[in-house]
Amino acid sequence: MAAEARTSKATVQTGQGRGHIPFILASQSPSRQALLVKGGISPVIRKSHLDEPKALEDAAQAQGLRVADLSIEDRVSILAEGKADLILQTLRAVIDAETQAQGDLVVVRPLDARAEDPAQVEPMHQAVRSWAGMVRAKVGPLLLGCDSLFSLDGRIMGKPHTPEVAMERLMAMRGRTGTLVTGHCLTDVASGRRVRAVSRAEVSFGQYDRDDMEAYIATGEPLEVAGSFTLEGLGSAFITGIEGDPSGVMGLSMPTLRSLVGQLGLHWADLWDPALVRPADSEDRTDPSGIVPPKGNVHQPGDGWVNCACGKQHWGLNGAAGVLLARRDQQTGVLTEVLLQHRARWSAEGGTWGVPGGAVSDGESPLEGGLRESYEEANVHPEDIQVVGSHLEDHGPWGYTTILAFERPGHRVDPHMNDDESIELAWVPIDQVDSRPLLGAFGQDWPHFRRRLEDLAARD
Repeated sequence: MAAEARTSKATVQTGQGRGHIPFILASQSPSRQALLVKGGISPVIRKSHLDEPKALEDAAQAQGLRVADLSIEDRVSILAEGKADLILQTLRAVIDAETQAQGDLVVVRPLDARAEDPAQVEPMHQAVRSWAGMVRAKVGPLLLGCDSLFSLDGRIMGKPHTPEVAMERLMAMRGRTGTLVTGHCLTDVASGRRVRAVSRAEVSFGQYDRDDMEAYIATGEPLEVAGSFTLEGLGSAFITGIEGDPSGVMGLSMPTLRSLVGQLGLHWADLWDPALVRPADSEDRTDPSGIVPPKGNVHQPGDGWVNCACGKQHWGLNGAAGVLLARRDQQTGVLTEVLLQHRARWSAEGGTWGVPGGAVSDGESPLEGGLRESYEEANVHPEDIQVVGSHLEDHGPWGYTTILAFERPGHRVDPHMNDDESIELAWVPIDQVDSRPLLGAFGQDWPHFRRRLEDLAARD
């Protein structure tokens, strides 16, 4: 999307005035995401790779306790906060990288025949101030971490992981009632304010036999969920009653979340995504593409196709962005390699090589979107790189921003695939980039990018 159009939209979404506040869920749980979507909230999904046993051990030691001494409420609270903290660290690193960005933003408008100059140049520090996003936000995004545990007769049961453990637990729960406890930690990234709460629900199970449980376990559903059961899935047939909040049993208590939002002084309706909450008579009330992702695919706010005046469809309702990361010789400073992504076959122009990137999410600046995508797809940590410029190809209703960056002195980026969007990631020698099948737009711009990066490396 054009820079001016993107700024207008995102300003509302970052809480500057009454409007849609972006929401980040520190979990890839389909159940939690579905609850939010049904409640009118379209979350950005960020998986938190928390070492849960270590987090509990560290918290217990800090209190002079053993992990066994921690109550179930303590445990879910510690884990919910730990998950949120890991994502918050990354968000703050992105903000730091954005505020320290150097160089220029070069904007080209190939579809605008009226443009007198082939390119418009603006210092990055000015561009960052003009973009809406986390740097300028007075409120948001809101970041939620959750964790759930189930207990029966005082025995805490986490995820079983194996069929044997699942069978033991499910048979022990037959005809009995246990407690599902969910911890919530909600942070307003802009202000740093944080609130916490725990929800509880009593879950009663019916009578079932071992054959039923063998079939249930064979589906894999109970292996990676607290208590070895799900209310919203196949396990619902074996649950006879719930006393308390049903959504809490699915891993996120919506009433508890609404209360936490109120404690931050915010309006619940400000979290609603206008694309999900429409008047009953809206002509656009049906979305054939669907907002709830198909199984195995995570739909993010901002995902979608834009019909462009160039005659093509482009990915990213708010535009798209990626990071072209370059490596320099430690002794001479000469440009040696760039980090490229071999795109998955199922993706647009699959099988070609380009930069890690994707759609800019609601409420993000292009720089934030590019840094997030490179982290999610290639494990490029924002604290390990220095942004030295950017390039926006502006098509009017859509635009792609390429973030130019170097490894920071003393840092080394060792990429690996965090998702299924890549066949491989590789540091490609500068002189060998042209020999690879390149993504169409990247291939056209590569000679310009190379000259610019070499010039920037020579100046440094």
